[in-house]
Amino acid sequence: MSAKQAQALFDEAAQREIVAAIAAAEGRTSGEIRLHVDGRCKGDVMDRAAFVFEKLEMHKTALRNGVLFYLATADRKFAILGDGGINAAVPENFWDDVVRVVTQGLAAGRPAAALSDGIRMAGEQLAAFFPVAADDINELSDDISFGA
Repeated sequence: MSAKQAQALFDEAAQREIVAAIAAAEGRTSGEIRLHVDGRCKGDVMDRAAFVFEKLEMHKTALRNGVLFYLATADRKFAILGDGGINAAVPENFWDDVVRVVTQGLAAGRPAAALSDGIRMAGEQLAAFFPVAADDINELSDDISFGA
């Protein structure tokens, strides 16, 4: 599946739903959330997610609290990757419930709803460790990025 085909899985309405979920989640936390969708992920999903995380410059947030939702549609691979600030603050199994909700929704054929639900959950969880500040700014784009 090409990047174009992966992008086609998320029509305009689905993209708006996901971007709205990101904006709502970020309204509760100073954390920054992005979604990247690839068609294929030939290697280890966490290695690819780390590569995309750096490519999107997610490591440049002031509090090192960027979170990447990574999905490779054709290979059916999904990962969540948090930056160092998050990983230093949260318990080891912090993302387990989010991963479960998203993967179940993906398996049920509801990709936009599954990702939106997971993003909202991530925002709620992040708010406990990284509450939104009065002077908070949106450091990263809320738009979905599409790749290989």
